Amino acid sequence: MGASSGIGLEVAKLLMAEGWTVGVAARRTELLQDVGAADMERIDVTADDATERLRRLIDRLGGMDLFFYASGVGKQNAELAEAIELATVETNAMGFTRMIGEAYRYFADHGGGHIAAITSIAGTKGLGPAPSYSATKAMQNVYLQALEQQARSRGLAIHFTDIRPGFVDTALLSGDFRYPLMMRPERVAQDIVRVVNRRRHVRVIDWKYRILTAVWRRIPRWLWRRINLLG
Repeated sequence: MGASSGIGLEVAKLLMAEGWTVGVAARRTELLQDVGAADMERIDVTADDATERLRRLIDRLGGMDLFFYASGVGKQNAELAEAIELATVETNAMGFTRMIGEAYRYFADHGGGHIAAITSIAGTKGLGPAPSYSATKAMQNVYLQALEQQARSRGLAIHFTDIRPGFVDTALLSGDFRYPLMMRPERVAQDIVRVVNRRRHVRVIDWKYRILTAVWRRIPRWLWRRINLLG
């Protein structure tokens, strides 16, 4: 899900190279034509028919063992423009819940499977430059954790991998501002496929961001609110 560009596209290519039968989905199907997947479906995660379309794709493929989710939006929004905040919540919270929930229900009914989702290190702390983005990414982290606990309590063989990259050079971060410690999507995708195959629970990509987020977590609230990230 979200295979039209960036990390999702690169992960789809790597999985196909490993021999997976891959079905791809995105809002912009014209960008899926050259992926070379076994099947594709137009899915807008904010639309009411998104789960129905996902089920149709699964049926055409003959089932699903891995649901890989790479959809998301994000913008810096220091002015707190309402349209940006609400669109981010609609995609990253509502859309995420809609699609991850449908994959969970499918696996619950079909003997188990693996849900892997790209979230972000932005969920570590509330980020002033991107309030709704960091808040929805924190929500995604906690939602996956809650489903993992629920699946175990219910005796469901559903595995979860929460993938938390730092800044990746994709269209999501395009613009005049140059983000630090930028990573290439191809290298990030290689790391992702490796940890998915190993069924890791949580993965922060890469080592520099693992150090950074460890430091972030230890900053007390009284100090964090005094740090100016707006530049």
